[in-house]
Amino acid sequence: MIVLYIFVLLYAIAMLFILLYGFAQADLLIQYWKKPKEEKSLPVIPHDSLPKITVQLPIFNERYVVERLIHAVAKFNYPTNLLEIQLLDDSTDSTSDIIQKTIKNYPDINFDFIHRENRQGYKAGALKEGLAQAQGEFIAIFDADFVPDPNFILQTIPHFQDPEVGMVQSRWTHLNEDYSIFTRLQAFALDAHFTVEQTGRNRQQAFINFNGTGGIWRKSCILDAGNWEADTLTEDLDLSYRAQQKGWKFIYREDIESPAELPPVMSAIKSQQFRWTKGGAECATKHLKNVWREKHSLHKKWHATAHLLNAVLFVAVLTVAISSIPIWWGFYNELLPTWLFTIAKIFLAGFVIVAGVYLSANISLAKYKGASTLKFLWELPLFLMVSMGLSLHNSQAVIEGLTGKKSPFIRTPKYNLKKSDTWWSNPYHSLKMPITTYLEAGLALVFGYMLFLAISYEQLAMVVFHGMLFVGFSIVSVTSFLSYRSN
Repeated sequence: MIVLYIFVLLYAIAMLFILLYGFAQADLLIQYWKKPKEEKSLPVIPHDSLPKITVQLPIFNERYVVERLIHAVAKFNYPTNLLEIQLLDDSTDSTSDIIQKTIKNYPDINFDFIHRENRQGYKAGALKEGLAQAQGEFIAIFDADFVPDPNFILQTIPHFQDPEVGMVQSRWTHLNEDYSIFTRLQAFALDAHFTVEQTGRNRQQAFINFNGTGGIWRKSCILDAGNWEADTLTEDLDLSYRAQQKGWKFIYREDIESPAELPPVMSAIKSQQFRWTKGGAECATKHLKNVWREKHSLHKKWHATAHLLNAVLFVAVLTVAISSIPIWWGFYNELLPTWLFTIAKIFLAGFVIVAGVYLSANISLAKYKGASTLKFLWELPLFLMVSMGLSLHNSQAVIEGLTGKKSPFIRTPKYNLKKSDTWWSNPYHSLKMPITTYLEAGLALVFGYMLFLAISYEQLAMVVFHGMLFVGFSIVSVTSFLSYRSN
């Protein structure tokens, strides 16, 4: 009985975390729904007063997308004499040759090819080294899979007429969201972040984050905040908190779009998810204590806590999933009082709120059109199930991040696929099968068996939850087996 009640306690703690996180998300949704204050139109900067801009393009083995990137940045609507484009290339394959060949097509544009041999500091190291040579007063950053809007600089640079503004972030959009169901589900999740979360936080002057790309910095802000550091896997989130704790203002522009590619295959998705979740946990250990020590409002601290600990949601979901097995057994054998189950229903509000945020964000982006709304109604449960299926993989990343275990920066493979193309021939996704893939398959079998028991013994209290876990772990494990291959 003691062991059973330990599982009940773990279940309750995890559900309470999800509920409190849900309350923070609900507040962001309310802020998003509020009619924004009438903002003064930004004064146009006279042509003869435009500042020098450095565009940084961090690149590592991107032979499928780098040419597309160069062609896109060459189209920036900005005086070429005021534009410096740094190609921060750490590549070890033919990407470097492609870069040097492509930039020859643009002799009138100031391309600065900077090639490193050692990859020290990974992306953060490349950005820092480029910054030391940058001539621009402002630094725009785009990853290799992005296709920047030609007017990006002219749309964002007027914000810096306010000397307190340190960074302006645009909204990611998606070049290939209709390639597969996995790209659709990733778009579903990212759209919630780039609408409800970023807008909701920015409207109430809470901490927001530079998303690593699709944004522009004031160079002096980066330097004042301590420059790029490579001690976390999310150097963008790390610098964002250091800069805002120094008093710099960040601006989020939902209306400015920066199109990018989504990973089309589970191994690439997992690679990206691992880096994001572990890096977020590393930033939590690095910054959360300082956030609470400083003189911020309780409301701002609450949102910063939810922001920095959002990846812990996967640990909470996995804890609830594992704990639900002995709890189901306890209810079936009448070892637990029924009132516990009644109380547990209250905590389900956390799941409902989080799901509602994702649904509301996507319906809003689709301008509340009927066909899109119906599509989201089936995408939402599928998204939730796949997220549950990723809880083991991402929990490992979070635990490593919180405990200080270090790992190298592994960039997400890029593909530049069209609808009819295949990803299998791309050598960049050749990753060895992690042990968690086998464990995910095992959990799929466990929850499939729990589903069988629930139906057989007519103990249906958790049948929907266990059914979602069964489907989620099945999808993630099967698609992982299909996407990994040995080097």
